[in-house]
Amino acid sequence: MWRPMTRADLAAVAHIAAEVHPDYPEDAAVFEERLRLYPAGCHVHAAGAAITGYILSHPWLDRQPPALNTLLGAIPANADTYYIHDIALLRQSRGQDAARAILNQIIALARQSGFKNLSLIAVNGSAVFWRKHGFEIVQDAALDEKLKSYDAQARFMRLDLSTRHGDT
Repeated sequence: MWRPMTRADLAAVAHIAAEVHPDYPEDAAVFEERLRLYPAGCHVHAAGAAITGYILSHPWLDRQPPALNTLLGAIPANADTYYIHDIALLRQSRGQDAARAILNQIIALARQSGFKNLSLIAVNGSAVFWRKHGFEIVQDAALDEKLKSYDAQARFMRLDLSTRHGDT
């Protein structure tokens, strides 16, 4: 079950991030700032009392994804994409449609907020997962250096909400 993230969840979020994304470390301050700047886009997946996953998302600038382990400072007033910073689920919560459920909530939030697309950087071979949910790889030479800071397989991806109807 997904619920809004609270400050009390941040230690569990950092632990899950370290377990699920060991090659993409981020300081605890990054998680705290995302929650503080845009709480509507931050949720945790709970299995009973245990936190087993999270999503961090927020409005941002298209084709200008934040670098890994970077503080934002503020959400830009001219944000033109809804950005998924990270989604992570522990093994016991995978395969139960948890990712699809929160993605549908985030798509609804993005639409209600007037965004025409969602964007993200797919890492660790996850582009296949995101393609199953309608995201497409965007080729843009201007992003190549930023993507290399993640890994060689990192891909900038976008979901066009004007062509997306219903659940993913």
